[in-house]
Amino acid sequence: MTQNIENKVVVITGASSGLGEATARRLARNGAKLVLGARRLDRLQALAGELGLDKAAAVKTDVTDYEQVKHLVDGAVQMHGRIDVIINNAGLMPHSPLERGKVADWNRMIDVNIKGVLYGIAAALPHMTAQRSGHIINVSSVAGHVVRPGSAVYAATKHAVRVISEGLRQEVKPYGIRTTVISPGAVATELPDSITEPDIAASVRKIYEIALPADAFADMVLFAMSQPESVDINEILFRSTRQEI
Repeated sequence: MTQNIENKVVVITGASSGLGEATARRLARNGAKLVLGARRLDRLQALAGELGLDKAAAVKTDVTDYEQVKHLVDGAVQMHGRIDVIINNAGLMPHSPLERGKVADWNRMIDVNIKGVLYGIAAALPHMTAQRSGHIINVSSVAGHVVRPGSAVYAATKHAVRVISEGLRQEVKPYGIRTTVISPGAVATELPDSITEPDIAASVRKIYEIALPADAFADMVLFAMSQPESVDINEILFRSTRQEI
């Protein structure tokens, strides 16, 4: 499952922890050339140093700012001459019932979970279309398939990622670009920490007692990336065998 990974230039957003960090570690072990973006530069630099990456491979990036995302992607191209894969992973999940009117949380989810993905696509596409190759991996969620009380806005943003990814898939066929949307169930990350309502956070943490390790997500990324160029894995939905919804 690790073929076609070595020497691929991979940009990962949200790489300082969780799914992004686990994927960076796995790809580094398999010889990928990584450029990592996240807001927490100290953690990002520590990870880059641990993985033996150049200092320039850790780029402070807020995905809600298009210019910062473009700087991340353009920097990867300047360093390595191309970009083979972008993993639009940055996300947050401040669940709450709609009646509580947590408008600031709604706006944060829209900005990070939807606009952040769109900005990653916009930054990478010009390079990939010029190359006539590339792979865009977007991160959705089981919540992009199933909505539960308290998750309406989060589920809406993750459903949007799936819709955007399908539209992208159809549009980039002439350029030989592959697209994958990965929808994880509960995975052990810092995502529940973004919940601002204490009672909702407590109930979500209970659900997360069955969470898979973040390496499970990295496995899915490697599976999609390692396929022959003629094979386009468009969607992966996975959960713990113990997760009901």
